[in-house]
Amino acid sequence: MKKLLVCLSAVASLAVPASAQTVDEIIAKHVQARGGMDKLKAVTSIRYTGKMTVGPGIEAPVIVEQKRPENMRMELTVQGLTAVQAYDGKTGWMIMPFQGKKDPEPMGGDELKATVEQADFDGPLVDYAAKGNKVELSGKETVEGAESYRLKVTLKSGDFRYIYIDADSFLAIKEESKRMVRGTEMEFESALGDYKDVDGLVLPHAIEGGPKGGQIRQKITIEKVELNPTIDDTRFKMPEVKKSEPKP
Repeated sequence: MKKLLVCLSAVASLAVPASAQTVDEIIAKHVQARGGMDKLKAVTSIRYTGKMTVGPGIEAPVIVEQKRPENMRMELTVQGLTAVQAYDGKTGWMIMPFQGKKDPEPMGGDELKATVEQADFDGPLVDYAAKGNKVELSGKETVEGAESYRLKVTLKSGDFRYIYIDADSFLAIKEESKRMVRGTEMEFESALGDYKDVDGLVLPHAIEGGPKGGQIRQKITIEKVELNPTIDDTRFKMPEVKKSEPKP
């Protein structure tokens, strides 16, 4: 009761909505739990190396590279064939050899939108207002036995997602989103865990996700994280496709 009276008093006496203050306080603690703003901003590039499940009992090597401000590249190798998805801040492109496409092709539509979101180096909560994002607190929920804050994040694009922040550790433990897949809107969810300290930066080393309510789940297990590795900008740019010479 005492806590409730304090909250009501705050609402009555402050011009700024309490919900906005609560959101900013949660995000500030979230940033601190990840290592602090100074540490986050000191990292200009990052490389994750690990494995992704691509089928029952089948794991494939995966490498994800990011570089400020908005560069991202992911490689997945299966049976000697390497698929690539990349974005250089302007152009998204991919190589999909599993579909018989061995040359790079530009991304468009929903695939490009999803890749642009993934390229956000610090994530949508850090400097959210400057990025044009909006964050609202939509209550508390219990996730895998942990009390969590449910934040609704509306991106500049208009898309939105829910990020669940553990009320104890203030680390993100779950995300939910909607996106279009081949013209159909689908809901997706992902769980984040096995957080480890990497030179002062606290990062998840296990990510599992897939369509909400579905049985198909993909799991990424991070085995190595490199902070500030040297990554040439050409890694993110779409290679030129050499045109084959016409046969005489």
